Amino acid sequence: MAAAGAEAAAAAAEEEAEEGGKRRLPLPDPESGGDSEDEGDSDSSGDGEDEEKENEAEIQRLEEQLSINAFDYNCHLDLIKLLRQEGELVKLRRARQKMSELFPLTEEIWLDWLKDEIKMASEISEREKVYELFERAVKDYICPEIWLEYAQYSIGGIGQEGGIEKVRSIFERALTAVGLHVTKGTALWEAYREFENAILETAQPAPGSVPSPEQQQMLCSQLERIHTLFRRQLGIPLLDMEASYAEYEEWSEEPIPETIIKNYKKALQQLEKCKPYEEALLGAETPKLAEYQAYIDFEMKAGDPARIQLIYERALAENCLVPDLWARYNQYLDRQLRVKELVLSAHDRAVRNCPWTVGLWIRYLLAMERHGVDHCIISEIFEKALNAGFIQATDYVEIWQAYLDYLRRRVDFTQDSSKELEELRSAFARAVEYLKQEVEERFSESGDPSCTIMQNWARVEARLCNNMQKARELWDNIMTKGNAKYANMWLEYYNLERAHGDTQHCRKALHRAVQCTSDYPEHVCEVLLTLERIEGTLEDWDAAVQKTENRLARVNEQRAKVAEKEAALAKQEEEKAEQRKQARAEKKASKKAKKNRIGDKRKADDDDEGEWGREEEEQPSKRHKGDGDGLLLEEDMELETGLFGRSGTEKPDRPANQKQKASTSRKDIPKVLNLSYNMTEPEVKLKELFESCGEVEQIRPVFSNKGTFRGYCYVEFKDEKSALQALGLDRKVVEGRPMFVSPCVDKNKNPDFKVFRYSTTLEKHKLFISGLPFSCTKEELEDVCKAHGNVKDIRLVTNRAGKPKGLAYVEYENEAQASQAVLKMDGLTIKEHVIKVAISNPPLRKLPDKPEAGRGFPVLNKQTLGRGKGRTQLSMMPRALQRQSNPVAKAENGMVQNSPATSSEPAEEPKKMSNADFAKMLLNK
Repeated sequence: MAAAGAEAAAAAAEEEAEEGGKRRLPLPDPESGGDSEDEGDSDSSGDGEDEEKENEAEIQRLEEQLSINAFDYNCHLDLIKLLRQEGELVKLRRARQKMSELFPLTEEIWLDWLKDEIKMASEISEREKVYELFERAVKDYICPEIWLEYAQYSIGGIGQEGGIEKVRSIFERALTAVGLHVTKGTALWEAYREFENAILETAQPAPGSVPSPEQQQMLCSQLERIHTLFRRQLGIPLLDMEASYAEYEEWSEEPIPETIIKNYKKALQQLEKCKPYEEALLGAETPKLAEYQAYIDFEMKAGDPARIQLIYERALAENCLVPDLWARYNQYLDRQLRVKELVLSAHDRAVRNCPWTVGLWIRYLLAMERHGVDHCIISEIFEKALNAGFIQATDYVEIWQAYLDYLRRRVDFTQDSSKELEELRSAFARAVEYLKQEVEERFSESGDPSCTIMQNWARVEARLCNNMQKARELWDNIMTKGNAKYANMWLEYYNLERAHGDTQHCRKALHRAVQCTSDYPEHVCEVLLTLERIEGTLEDWDAAVQKTENRLARVNEQRAKVAEKEAALAKQEEEKAEQRKQARAEKKASKKAKKNRIGDKRKADDDDEGEWGREEEEQPSKRHKGDGDGLLLEEDMELETGLFGRSGTEKPDRPANQKQKASTSRKDIPKVLNLSYNMTEPEVKLKELFESCGEVEQIRPVFSNKGTFRGYCYVEFKDEKSALQALGLDRKVVEGRPMFVSPCVDKNKNPDFKVFRYSTTLEKHKLFISGLPFSCTKEELEDVCKAHGNVKDIRLVTNRAGKPKGLAYVEYENEAQASQAVLKMDGLTIKEHVIKVAISNPPLRKLPDKPEAGRGFPVLNKQTLGRGKGRTQLSMMPRALQRQSNPVAKAENGMVQNSPATSSEPAEEPKKMSNADFAKMLLNK
């Protein structure tokens, strides 16, 4: 009975302590008052219950989200905040623990955690757990406030056995870590001195009593400790050194020694040198990377390892997501200090802060191998690296290669078989499978098209294991992965056979290379002939000569055919251009004969169409909306690769000197598109806009046959400099639409010319955001994004009418900030829309393949497709050509073409090709 009662009392005490802890943890509610009972207990209790239910539901939602994506940083913060508010101590500890395992915690998060635990710690065992928590906290970053809190907390245990020595040990460690901090180190020195002064006061004998020899000795030793602290501090450049010196003069009963004064003056001089850098940091905005880098360079020249380490740590505390800074710091530690605990700790913190950077993981593996870390630990770190979520397929190839290099260095190849060798072979096989399965599934590529890992495996088997049979199997596998057409791959294999194989296999490899190589067959043929010239018999020589001659003959024949096709295609394009030129001239002549010109605008329209060419016929692959009166192309603005100034054919009766003048003056004429069709007096409005760039000679708006504005024009400046300046007005909003401004370029002479101001390749410092609400403004998005780094630019994607598309590009200052923003923002909800965030890497545009010469398929243009037909529609074969071929013809993509009888009626062509023309085309094929 007594035992049962004791257990019940203990359980009740534990429950009461837990409830008491819950009451202390919640933050105070500023809206609550002391007279809640007077306002009505039922209403207040009802509101409290509703709020509690909402918080519980939100906690459950956050926990479910973290179970899906444990690396959601913001979700961790929100969960900890709610649990702290609700007083859920057990869940709060668990949430903080999980977050600390995944991320290094900031100074604020650690201090909140520590203060909560300090409130709850009353027993000695609980104080020990707080000590352990402090030890973890001081390892993440250099934080003077945490060290100071640690030292002050340890003073509370001074009454325990060895308490004073423990406090002194913590203070000494704190001074080693941050005692050199120019701006915050003084607080630690003063706290240490105050502690020793307090001990001195307790050691003083009672008034009127004579101290014993033991007391006198303790007093002397305590005074010496305080003297030593003052002298150590005065030799370090710290802010307010003068006040510390004056305090020492007042405290000390003896004059200050000359050596201390000399060290003090030297520290003052050093402080004057550091002040400009400290002031620059004080006045700079976060993250202060440039200012820290200048400070680091200054300390590197001075050469004090402790000060170099401290300034690096200070810089990393504010720039913990900058991989390059971590890399430079780790390189310094690896090459200069070489202290195992310090080096490995820095590498571990680097990969926890920037897990997406493969270079930091590779340096970590090398550092562990350099310092003799156990193989099991290195393997665990490698497995963590594989789960780090690299952003490129090649990163996985690099980390695998680094790990395989480490395993290879462990093997003693003097033994025929060993555990390490089997582990190496197993790792090679796993790497090949991993790249094939995991990486290729995620990135649609293995990242190792040349099979470098398999090549290294083959070299290890051939050179170190003397196993040429395995090496040949590996190379055979390499060649089946699309590498057989490359001469350099065959020559790599040949060199391996030459060094570790035999002549028979060398000859066999070169014969296969001659047959398969398509990029440099002459080189492979030359190597085969050289081999037979040195080692072959007459029969071998004859066989090699015959094979190389036949192969080179086929290659030359194929090249000749390709050249003929290209020439025929070029000739066909020239003929089509000439036909279009004649058709335009005939159409214009017929229009002039039928009706008179409609005012000056009609005249300008005709001149423009003759001089500059028509957009529709120069761009046959793009569809137009409406009846062709506007230039609205049905393409998304983000997929657009530029708007070109088209050069049409000149009027037949135009003099040659006028042609040359028009051609050469276009570099001074920007082209303006996507203007509003309802714009009145475009010449006047656009002149006011473009005169800010320079003197405008002429603005040539383009009108339709009905006299309506077609939404684009040409602006001619007096000089080229003004035209270049006008390009800066591209995408400026005019009457609610983004205006496109591009150089007027002759597309016939520059077919590949593109004007697209944004990059179409991978940009690691830029994010692509989709799923945004259409009502989201640039300012609202900037408020969300700037919490994760310094935002340089935000571009909301709109269509040609200026309406938002729910897409945006956000440019950060560096790659690290962008990567951290992806982790924190992906899946975020903005105005009830869940957004998707990724590193900007636009897919390559798949341009339609050019038709091969002699195939007999007419080139698609606007007239062939007709109005409203898709760009992917297949061309139709003439009946005359169908009678000479199979009744059902397949296009290159494998789709069956429709019969001409079922197709829609094509638009009228200026000049149709006859059956004789098609027959001639087939004969040329």
